[in-house]
Amino acid sequence: MDSQERNDTFRSISGPAEGIYKEKGSKFLAFAYPVVSEEEVRARLEKIRKEYYDARHHCYAYRLGLRGDVWRYNDDGEPSSTAGRPIYGQILSRELSDVLVAVVRYFGGIKLGVPGLIRAYKSAAADALDHSEIVEKVATEGFGVTFDYAAMDRVMRIVKDMGISPSKYTAEDVCRMEFRVRLNDVERFRQRMEDAEAKVENLF
Repeated sequence: MDSQERNDTFRSISGPAEGIYKEKGSKFLAFAYPVVSEEEVRARLEKIRKEYYDARHHCYAYRLGLRGDVWRYNDDGEPSSTAGRPIYGQILSRELSDVLVAVVRYFGGIKLGVPGLIRAYKSAAADALDHSEIVEKVATEGFGVTFDYAAMDRVMRIVKDMGISPSKYTAEDVCRMEFRVRLNDVERFRQRMEDAEAKVENLF
């Protein structure tokens, strides 16, 4: 690896998966999803709350980004650290990121106590993740590139050389494309686009 390069890959899951755990009449349904933003997390959780509106608790944990710097867990009314933290612990133990795990509880009438709750949420989350396909994901950064028609050939040559594809393209007075670029390629991408007289801006 080049001395300027860094590790820009991490472990995630390829698609949705489900798990379940039952104890003393209570049923814990677990759902694991690949996610890329907190907006997507909120949308997933809202859908779960609507679909399982009659459940007593909707607990969750998520972790995002190359280094997992963005994360959160929530007990949704369960005793502190008995639900969200055990779910988050399962994400950490598998070294995953860009993942959301939600566990929905249907109360069976018998209290499980703190140790029982921790075991239940941990086991349900583990079951969902055990049913997930673990994949290696490449961390990317988003850019918008604006350029005159005269620069089109130069820009398209860079796109072809670097093996990237625009996610959006508009052509009015000027041309504009949006890209996701691998972290290790960002500096080279910026420099080459600027050499081609294209304006590069970060997308957030």
